[in-house]
Amino acid sequence: MTITEGLAELADRKRAVRDGAAPDATRRQHDKGKLTAYERIALLCDADSFHEIEPLRRHRATGFGMEARRPDGDGVVTGWGTVHGRRVFVYAHDFRSFGGSLGEAHAAKIHKLMDLAAAAGAPLVSLNDGAGARIQEGVSALAGYGGIFVRNTRNSGVIPQISVMLGPCAGGAAYSPALTDFVFMVRGVAQMFVTGPSVVRAVTGADVTAEGLGGADVHAATSGVAAFVHDDEESCLADVRYLLSLLPANNRETPPREPSGDPPDRRTDRMLDLVPADPARPYDVGAVIAELVDDGEYLPVHEHWAPNVVCALARLDGHVVGIVANQPSVMAGGLDIHAAEKAAGFVQTCDAFNIPLVTLVDVPGFLPGLDQEHGGIIRHGAKLLYAYCDATVPRVQVILRKAYGGAYIVMDSRSVGADLSFAWPRNEIAVMGPEGAAEVIFRRDIDAADDPGQVRAQKIKEYRAALVHPFHAAERGLVDDVIDPRDTRATLVAALDMLRTKHADPPSRKHGNPPM
Repeated sequence: MTITEGLAELADRKRAVRDGAAPDATRRQHDKGKLTAYERIALLCDADSFHEIEPLRRHRATGFGMEARRPDGDGVVTGWGTVHGRRVFVYAHDFRSFGGSLGEAHAAKIHKLMDLAAAAGAPLVSLNDGAGARIQEGVSALAGYGGIFVRNTRNSGVIPQISVMLGPCAGGAAYSPALTDFVFMVRGVAQMFVTGPSVVRAVTGADVTAEGLGGADVHAATSGVAAFVHDDEESCLADVRYLLSLLPANNRETPPREPSGDPPDRRTDRMLDLVPADPARPYDVGAVIAELVDDGEYLPVHEHWAPNVVCALARLDGHVVGIVANQPSVMAGGLDIHAAEKAAGFVQTCDAFNIPLVTLVDVPGFLPGLDQEHGGIIRHGAKLLYAYCDATVPRVQVILRKAYGGAYIVMDSRSVGADLSFAWPRNEIAVMGPEGAAEVIFRRDIDAADDPGQVRAQKIKEYRAALVHPFHAAERGLVDDVIDPRDTRATLVAALDMLRTKHADPPSRKHGNPPM
């Protein structure tokens, strides 16, 4: 074969990979409302930046008709490119070839890419659209998943790992996305479940669709598996690019700074109107976050799951921060099992990737109830406590209005290691609200009074004056300063600037043993 002939054959084979294993494969993919692997990569990566590796790899024939079906690429596209000029490693299942199912060669390509990403210290993005393990290859396919899982685990907290669900993901295949840092899903085309609708129907008798069992909205709002959900692939991949711009390349770096035209000392005058003085009145803490951060722009994580706590990535003076905030407009901002899990995972992710934490507190306590206690609120609440206590990144707490009981401690109080704590002048920090405290402490006086209502009001007033006034915590050094709400942005910027060189030496140990 001459060089010219070799180049011609190479061009034909690569063209066949891009066009799909069958003549109408691309059309069928588009008819399902889905893009091809190469089209997805083109949307994710900067123009002309993607470098594919092993495009000609084929499976070893294993019988069952596989000898006649050995397409190049083996159903997965692997390589690296850039996103906003920064290197990113990508693999994308090609549903047009074996339904994107994973076999031995397919898995080996992914293993190699994951090892390259770890060696280069760059993020890994998986574009998932596959039918699971390739049945014709038996245990070799299952072993391939094992190799992916162990690499997901070894790379956890070392490089950012992002899973983008753009098709089916069933059985053991679903565990790889679950091991990554962020999961994106697209409505109508992506589903994730361990056992499919037919198995659920056979075992339990429940009649459920694939979308109802494991669709994007289910995992975004009910299970908490999906951190982000989108209506189409284009907007989804655009948000993946945005998320990558907020993350460092690896755990040895800090997130890239983007110069901002938003003055760091900008007065946040609207704060006086955004948060009602009455501690029982609801409001949207999202408006508070928007007022604080650069240009009002932030990226909520798990927006639809456990909405009583908000977790978001944003920038302050161009630097990336992670924000955890109670949401008084949902369940009064109280913490429950899901909120504790959501915030704990977010805190751990920020700590792993050197993202400072800002905690905005307005919490009445943990949600009471039989279902919460029996569901393990003690264990799940301890996850958030552990995550904050273990975090070594700069941590700043701002108490907006009230902070009662154990929830005050858990929301990154000074006592669990916050570097700085600030409070607004009308803050209330106490074991419980004045009304409840008066009922406990002065119950006998109230019950014995001729006018219980009047005595109750008087005792509430006394308790508030003694222990709940805005300066009580500051007088005891548990709050570093009581600040004008309009100075909150400037205070945070200055505090984080001072803490940017913070150094912490965690104890020598193999690893911690957090509540699971």
